[in-house]
Amino acid sequence: MYKPAIVQSDNTILLEVNNPEFELVRDAISPFAELEKSPEHIHTYRITALSLWNAAASGLDFQDIMNILRTYSRYEIPETVFSNISEQMQRYGLIRLVKVDDTLVLESDEHFLLEEICRDKSVEPYIKEYLGNGRIQIKSNLRGHVKQALIKIGFPVQDFAGYEPGDPMPLEMRETAISGKKFALRDYQESAVNAFYHGGGPEGGSGVVVLPCGAGKTIVGIGTMACLETQTLILVTNTVALRQWKNELIDKTDIDPDDIGEFSGDSKKIKPVTIATYNILTYRKNKNADFLHFSLFGENNWGLIIYDEVHLLPAPVFRMTSEIQSKRRLGLTATLIREDGMEKDVFSLIGPKKYDIPWKVLEKSNWIAEALCSEIRVALPNELRYHYSVAKEREKFRIASENDVKNDIISTLIKYHDGASILIIGQYISQLKEIAKRFKFPLITGSTATGERENLYNQFKIGQIKILIVSKVANFSIDLPDANVAIQVSGTFGSRQEEAQRLGRILRPKADQNKAFFYTVITNHTAEEKFAHNRQLFLTEQGYSYKIMNEEMFYEQYR
Repeated sequence: MYKPAIVQSDNTILLEVNNPEFELVRDAISPFAELEKSPEHIHTYRITALSLWNAAASGLDFQDIMNILRTYSRYEIPETVFSNISEQMQRYGLIRLVKVDDTLVLESDEHFLLEEICRDKSVEPYIKEYLGNGRIQIKSNLRGHVKQALIKIGFPVQDFAGYEPGDPMPLEMRETAISGKKFALRDYQESAVNAFYHGGGPEGGSGVVVLPCGAGKTIVGIGTMACLETQTLILVTNTVALRQWKNELIDKTDIDPDDIGEFSGDSKKIKPVTIATYNILTYRKNKNADFLHFSLFGENNWGLIIYDEVHLLPAPVFRMTSEIQSKRRLGLTATLIREDGMEKDVFSLIGPKKYDIPWKVLEKSNWIAEALCSEIRVALPNELRYHYSVAKEREKFRIASENDVKNDIISTLIKYHDGASILIIGQYISQLKEIAKRFKFPLITGSTATGERENLYNQFKIGQIKILIVSKVANFSIDLPDANVAIQVSGTFGSRQEEAQRLGRILRPKADQNKAFFYTVITNHTAEEKFAHNRQLFLTEQGYSYKIMNEEMFYEQYR
């Protein structure tokens, strides 16, 4: 039997899908390689500097990676690949940031290399004094800036400078939640907390935990707060997510509700535990004005800052985060993919990936639902063909996305899944309004008032509403545990993280068969089809496959 992997000199790995060892090898290489392409028979992974640094930060070493590659590679591995992996793995930890008395010092066993690197014009403004013997003092309060500058020239800093404890905030987790359910951290949640906390030492305290939607990232945050017992600032995507965090804290800990503050467009109370939205933090009167609420980072002596959905962290918050590196920082996300390419900023300013677990592992343990993914391809009507052919690329995508033929697919799926809790998800408001008008289902968009949103979500949770139409405002941090069918009618071009987040809306474990159904409806032979393939990359890497159907195949199965 042929081994399934071919390692190439350009640091790519070709992985044969039909090989019996495909799944085993996919899970083995994904911690240190990124999926680039996933056609039917051969998947292409790329080993990058950042993927190797994250692997090093999570505990893998050079020998671990080489053993994996040697075990599964069909041919001899090119020497250049060995050299690249060795060099990049050695770079993580080559430069260390430590605290000496009250000063911050960069140190390295490679004395001359450190001095050469720090004389780079992008790094030198942050240097205060060259101390000799592989030690360089940096200017105070520029801990984040120097780390950011160094990673951009290819040298990630291992930060051992430690953290301020923050003001105390006693907090214990309940054994029985107020809702009446038994509560305890699941084994993987406890592992995630321990990987971040690291016994309270300087090796812990900053980094990212990556868990599938529905796997309890909020609970990991709460577990970390219980370890540290310090005043905490929690940053979230929107007001609905803010309320969900608050409800979870009240339900599962002994914290006094009066000690939880909400900092949003509706309320601005600062308490020992404060939950704020990214929108309010980045609010300013005009593009040249100051951010009015950045002072929140210094209002209390926070010992921990939690960044929910860290892959969405706005650029201005990165800038502020560079100023508060002495605070412990926990990032939570389902995917570290950022469509703006700022993954290195997450690594240097929030911290490296500290814990990750394949989605399929949690599915097999029934911690998340088994998801069946289908792509349904419909034809573009004749009356739109000429309009499509002469349109610009962006307009072509919209014409294909808003194809009215999709409504017949929606109708059929609703009948087929009669009684299910169904989300219809899309990008274009005009399209969603048309669907709402035709089917008489409630619609939530960015302009829906927070109170009305919460009311509709609650009605959906308790079953008063079985079908809900949602725009991209529902992509993130929305807890809808009974949703078991999602119909995606349009999306944000080729956004991989959006695809993952939308699938995540239906992944919470189900009481009966623990199955969920994710349908993507696209227009065949259009720009939408091309972007759909890129959207699916991250989920393909996690082990999901899409059943592809044309209209004829679809109606044969679902009517």
